Amino acid sequence: MLQIYNTLSRSKQAFKPIEPGKVKMYVCGMTVYDFCHIGHARVMIVFDMVVRWLRASGYEVVYVRNITDIDDKIINRAVENGEPISVLTQRFIDAMHADSDELGLMHPDHEPRATDYIAQMQGMIGRLIEKELAYQGEDGDVNFAVRLFPEYGRLSGKSLDELNAGERVAVGGGKRDPLDFVLWKSAKAEEPSDTRWKSPWGEGRPGWHIECSAMSCDLLGEHFDIHGGGADLQFPHHENEIAQSEGALYGQDHKASDQPFVNYWMHNGHIRVNEEKMSKSLGNFFLIRDVLNNFDPEVLRFFMLRAHYRSPINYSDAQLEEARSGLVRLYTALAQAPLSNHAVDPQSPWAKRFTDAMNDDFNTPEAIAALFDLASEVNRAQSQEKVELASTLKGLAGILNFLQRDPTVFLQAGSRGNDVGLSPADIEEQIAARVAAKQAKDFAKADLIRTTLLEQGVVLEDKPGGLTEWRRT
Repeated sequence: MLQIYNTLSRSKQAFKPIEPGKVKMYVCGMTVYDFCHIGHARVMIVFDMVVRWLRASGYEVVYVRNITDIDDKIINRAVENGEPISVLTQRFIDAMHADSDELGLMHPDHEPRATDYIAQMQGMIGRLIEKELAYQGEDGDVNFAVRLFPEYGRLSGKSLDELNAGERVAVGGGKRDPLDFVLWKSAKAEEPSDTRWKSPWGEGRPGWHIECSAMSCDLLGEHFDIHGGGADLQFPHHENEIAQSEGALYGQDHKASDQPFVNYWMHNGHIRVNEEKMSKSLGNFFLIRDVLNNFDPEVLRFFMLRAHYRSPINYSDAQLEEARSGLVRLYTALAQAPLSNHAVDPQSPWAKRFTDAMNDDFNTPEAIAALFDLASEVNRAQSQEKVELASTLKGLAGILNFLQRDPTVFLQAGSRGNDVGLSPADIEEQIAARVAAKQAKDFAKADLIRTTLLEQGVVLEDKPGGLTEWRRT
C-alpha cells in the first residue's frame, strides 16, 4: 500500500483516496514574469513522477497545476517593458510549456490561470466577510483575520504567539493585526488599467493566496486528496490556503471533526547550488533552458529523481555529469540485448523491489538503485534471459520516463554543447583505420587509435564477428 509523508501530520500515512480508485491533486505552479529556473524544474519533475506512479498503480488522476498571471512582480515587469500584462504572461507561459515539453513532462489535466478565476475568488472573499473572518481596512484592502481562525498554524507547526513574536510588519494602513494577510488589494492610481477588476470592495486585484483556494475548490471540490508544492510554500502560502478555504466553508465554528480542505500535503525539498542557496544576487541562478543547452533533458530528470523528493538537493555541473554517467551505465546494459515485447512480471524480484520503493513515499533513490542492480544482472545474463531482463529494465524505468530511447542514440550523443567532440563520421573513420591496422597486424597502431579516441571521450567496444561499437563517455 502506498504511504505518503503528510506535512500536516509530520508522518507517513497510508494513502486512502476520498473516492476509491480516483485521486484529485493540486500543485502550486509558476508565477509567469520570467523564464523558469531549476527550482521550478524540480517541482514539475517531482509531481510529474507522483502522477506517473499513481496512474501506474491504477488510479484515475485529475492533476491541476495553476498559473499565477497577476501579482506585483508581473505588474512591475510589464510596466518596465511597457507592455500589457497579458502579453508578458503569455510569452512566459509559452516558454514554460516549451521547457516542460523538452523535459518530457506530462501536461496537467487542468492549468487554470488566476485572471480567469476572479469571480470565484471574489465569491470566496465574500463568504469570508459574511462569516466575519475577513474585513475591509481603511486603505481599501480586504484582509483575513488570522486570530479568528483557531486552527491557524497546524501545517507549519507555528503557534500564533510564535508568529506574533517574529512578526516585523507594523500594524497600520488597513490591517488590524500584523498577522492578517491580504485577500483583495485595492487598486493604486498609478497601476495600469489591465491590472484591476471591479469588486464589491472597489477596483483592485486578488491577493496571491486566495487564487489557489478558489481554483482548487472550483476544479477539485472543497475537499480533495493531495496538495503539493515547494517547501518554501508551506508557510505562509499553504497555511493561508487552509485558513481561507476551511474558513469559507465552516466559518469561526470550525471543529476538529470537520473534513479538512486537503487530506495529504506534499512538499519537495529546496535546491542549493554548490552548497549555497540559489539566488540571483549570488550569481548561481540557473534557467532550465540554459541547463538544457549543455545537458540532455533526461539527465536533468534523472539527476532530480536520484534524490528523494523531500530532501534538499545540491546542484552543480559535476552532479549532472555524475547523473549522466549513471544513465550511460543503464543504457549500456540495454544496448547489449535486443528488446522484446516481454511484459514486466509484477511478481519478479525487481518489480517487487521497485514497487515497494515507490510505495514508500515515492522513494525514487531506492527504485533507481533497483534499476542499477537489474542492469548488473543484464550484463551477466546470457541469451533469452538477457533479453527478458533488459525488457524488464526498460519497462520499470519507463514508469519514471527513463530509458525509453534507442540506447545507441543516447550513448553516441554525448553531452550537449560539446562543440569540440569528434563527429560520428570522424569516429567511424578512426574505427575503420583501426580495423585496417589490426588486419595488417599493426596492433600498436590499433591500440593507439583506441587510446586516442578514449582521450577524446569515445569508448570502443569490440563485439563478436569483428563488429566494433562506440559510445561517448
